[in-house]
Amino acid sequence: MRLIRTSCTTLVLAALVIPMASADPGSRIWATGGVTTIEGSAGGGLVPWAMLSGYASDREWGGTLALTRAELDDFTVSFTGVTLNWRNRLEVSVGRQTLDLDTLGAALGEDELSQDIFGVKTRLWGDVLYHRYGQWSAGLQHKRNRTFTIPDAVGARDDSGTDVYLSGSKLFFAAVLDRNLLANITVRGTKANQGGLLGFGGDQDDGYEAQFESSLGVFIDRRWLAGVEYRQKPDNLGFAREDDWWDLFIAWVPDRSLAVTAAWVNLGDIAGLENQQGAYLSLQGSF
Repeated sequence: MRLIRTSCTTLVLAALVIPMASADPGSRIWATGGVTTIEGSAGGGLVPWAMLSGYASDREWGGTLALTRAELDDFTVSFTGVTLNWRNRLEVSVGRQTLDLDTLGAALGEDELSQDIFGVKTRLWGDVLYHRYGQWSAGLQHKRNRTFTIPDAVGARDDSGTDVYLSGSKLFFAAVLDRNLLANITVRGTKANQGGLLGFGGDQDDGYEAQFESSLGVFIDRRWLAGVEYRQKPDNLGFAREDDWWDLFIAWVPDRSLAVTAAWVNLGDIAGLENQQGAYLSLQGSF
């Protein structure tokens, strides 16, 4: 039944996003806009990168629409969001993230947890392709819970919070078996629980912590990128341990207007349910 539901969801997402492929998305080089994270900024699936969304050059406007779904063992994570890119200098993103409580919903009296995420990212200096030290960007993500009953009950201090981060990305030409290698590091200041879906701060810690995130990807050819991501997490709530996240992904970018990302994602233990992992699919249209 779950496979049928996932297939139907995929078809709906494709019907919404693929028509955008007819739009002119901008003039930047192929795949330099990355894909869309589950929090709305340009990057991989879990980690923001220094690149800005879409393909707008320093004289253009652009943006993206992204739809994402991950089917885990006991939860379903989904995200819908849009970004705007002003002259490859400023990215603004808005989105909604939802965690469906597939297993715990009846016991907790809630069907889902959800939050709105408002993001801003600015390119500070450099270029991911040609600068010796790559491209560096700074960003923030303001997150606001729409369902705070459960986070409040398990010890979260606030129903909203703001993450700040610094990302550096660099493409190394012919670095792995004559294939190009994309490397990214991100340092995030946060007090979000499970990315903010379980509120912010807690009974164990209510302060900001610096967390490390990283991505590595190899371009198989100009259309295919395969790689791995890792995201460190804080541990603020006493009722359940919070694990770091990681994924293995492959992205297909047939042209500048469309990107499709599939992944195997592991979010560790969530709310006492162990080893939450499963398939991830994201579709992105650029304009």
